[in-house]
Amino acid sequence: MAFSDSATKQLDALTSEAELHALDRALVVISVDPDVGEPIPEGTAGPQLREYADEVERVRLLSWVSALGTVVVVAFIEV
Repeated sequence: MAFSDSATKQLDALTSEAELHALDRALVVISVDPDVGEPIPEGTAGPQLREYADEVERVRLLSWVSALGTVVVVAFIEV
């Protein structure tokens, strides 16, 4: 898994073991099943966004699968 420079900065800002565990768990879920979660209604252009919510860890991820099959995480949001 690769992270952009801005994502790396955000990861460095996470100081809580619980936050890191929650993010890791959610990333593993979507890496195993990129179609997990609910599709967000499609607009006129752009990729099909999906929303995955992990109620146990209280994490929500917005993502899409690129044309090459790469999962791109748009946002990591605590619920």
